[in-house]
Amino acid sequence: MIRHLTGVQGDIVSSTAQSTNTTLPKGVAPLGSGSGNSFLWRRLHSLTGIVPVGLFLLEHFISNAEATNGAAAYNAQVKFLTGLPFRLGLEVFGIFIPLAFHALYGVYIWWRGENNVIDYPWTGNWYYTAQRYTGIIVFAYVTYHIWYMRFAGVHLVEHYDAAFWKVQNELSHPLALAIYVVGVVAASWHFGYGLFLFAAKWGIVTGTKAQKRAQSAGIVLSVVLVLVGLFTIYAFTAKFPAQPRDPAWDQHTESVPAAQSRMIPSTTPSSQAR
Repeated sequence: MIRHLTGVQGDIVSSTAQSTNTTLPKGVAPLGSGSGNSFLWRRLHSLTGIVPVGLFLLEHFISNAEATNGAAAYNAQVKFLTGLPFRLGLEVFGIFIPLAFHALYGVYIWWRGENNVIDYPWTGNWYYTAQRYTGIIVFAYVTYHIWYMRFAGVHLVEHYDAAFWKVQNELSHPLALAIYVVGVVAASWHFGYGLFLFAAKWGIVTGTKAQKRAQSAGIVLSVVLVLVGLFTIYAFTAKFPAQPRDPAWDQHTESVPAAQSRMIPSTTPSSQAR
């Protein structure tokens, strides 16, 4: 949820240029109407950061946490997810397209934005700067993660029982492990603090006190997600022994129609009783 907040005041998100003004901060202003189509695109970008991208992130953390219960539990969760009806449509229209829009438009907003954290070094401004840059990190991490888990190596839609091994094998490489740790921390902060920004900019929480409480809640959520993510990584790397690779995973599973076709008796004249 990379978000360029124009006209934001106070030490919650960024400070104002009125350095001589000692008035208490007024909080985060709700989204304005803007000009042209920019307002609508920013609204859509803000919304997709929560639904469906944010919900998918939460589901991903919860599903991956099944690894703490062992390889069988994790593989069973992958089997459930890959067996969902309309899975391909859900992936394309519920994950890939919204994620691509949110990430690419977020990069556009980030590119046009200005970093004033040095000129106005309020704590909230540092938080917001971290929000912007973690978005870039998350974009790179998610792109790599989707490519590896969905399209590279063993195909988990066909071989769900290879899921635990595939992640465990990847995390056995120090560089991949470092990428995952950085990605988990970045994604946790980006969503947790982004949830606060969403609530503040959409006018769900108003007033300085309410927004500070929402900000604290977003930070706590970020910390919780970091702990869940790191403990999940620990389950793959240290809690359970290394899983063996099954040579059958290199083979493509036969399609159901093809398997069923052999079960249907032939009705050709040569096979009929004479």
